[in-house]
Amino acid sequence: MKSALVTGANKSIGFEVARQLAQNGIYVYLGSRNLENGIAAVNKLLAEGLSNVEAIQLDITDDESVRNACTEISKKTKTLDILINNAGVYGGYPQAALDSTIEQFKTAYDTNVYGVVRVTQAFIDLLKKSSEPRIVNVSSSQGSITLHSDPSYKYYDYKGAVYLSSKAAMNMYTVVLAYELKDSNFKINAVCPGYTKTDFNGNRGPGSVEVAGKRIIKYALIDKDGPTGKFFSEENNPETGEVPW
Repeated sequence: MKSALVTGANKSIGFEVARQLAQNGIYVYLGSRNLENGIAAVNKLLAEGLSNVEAIQLDITDDESVRNACTEISKKTKTLDILINNAGVYGGYPQAALDSTIEQFKTAYDTNVYGVVRVTQAFIDLLKKSSEPRIVNVSSSQGSITLHSDPSYKYYDYKGAVYLSSKAAMNMYTVVLAYELKDSNFKINAVCPGYTKTDFNGNRGPGSVEVAGKRIIKYALIDKDGPTGKFFSEENNPETGEVPW
């Protein structure tokens, strides 16, 4: 049975991603900053008949927590096949370029950028032992510099210096990581789940977590001929999914 780690998996899109992966026969470790919340999420999935799930305490902003999570998972499996870097924060308000505080930037980057780096680097050895390792960095079309430079982009007026720049930075990390592993079996992509109704955005998004989850796991389950080093947002490009960086 293949295995996967999903960060920020105790609620919203992360929880749905964990559910859909488990439904596909994958053993899923649900990373949760608060272990009690992670256990509660696992109990919901167990009640649905999904027994291939387990909660792992994982605060991606804490080096020791990440190391401990890796040690714990390493005791349970020799390989990790899928890593979904889902955990993220918005960074508070306001987010105007001249009003956002340095603390806002630090908080957002610690999760959205450094957290992705921490987790990826910690689990890379387990992933390298997989015959088909997959990494999906959950991004946002809001992190596309090209789209946000285009006045015709539907979210052009939804600017936010903190969140947008953090996702743009994470996107670049995705590009470089995919490049460095281009001669291996890794497939590494950035995926935007779309504007989804979650507490992340005050439940203002029109999309469902079910659709968001499908968009993410699609790239966690791609075969050897699938893309790598790409940025996908089916909300913005329903035909091929690919969007510019």
